[in-house]
Amino acid sequence: MTAAARVRHAERSDLPRVAELAAQHAEYERAAPPATDLAERLAGVLFDAPERRLYCLVAEVPGGEVVGYATCSPELSTWECREYLHMDCLFLLPGHRGLGLGALLVEAVAVQARSLGLSEVQWQTPAWNEGAIRFYARLGALGSDKRRFTFEVSP
Repeated sequence: MTAAARVRHAERSDLPRVAELAAQHAEYERAAPPATDLAERLAGVLFDAPERRLYCLVAEVPGGEVVGYATCSPELSTWECREYLHMDCLFLLPGHRGLGLGALLVEAVAVQARSLGLSEVQWQTPAWNEGAIRFYARLGALGSDKRRFTFEVSP
């Protein structure tokens, strides 16, 4: 399948599908669903903002169906005092996992990092997501145990 499948940068017309996939991703990770206007919000940061802060890549199978996505953005490490690319999301529909598309998405994120002059990609996955952890380890990624916290700030 991967020989005919491809990964490319998302186009504006892909965003409703990316929003659908993001909703399935949130459900899979036992998280709250994304905003109902996610496609419009993504359009704002991907295509309408004066400075690009987010990159979205999609996995497309023969026939044009988008079956997965990855998003990433540059971040700054205080300890290293250098930028890296943070992969915020990587998701494939269940029927398309294990076919090489995830590796294609990760490689496309690495290409994006190199194009920005960045030498590292970082990301996280839930500790219970053993399939993803095995996948990332097969790619040669190193993990570290940390917990993520969210602190809501009222306006």
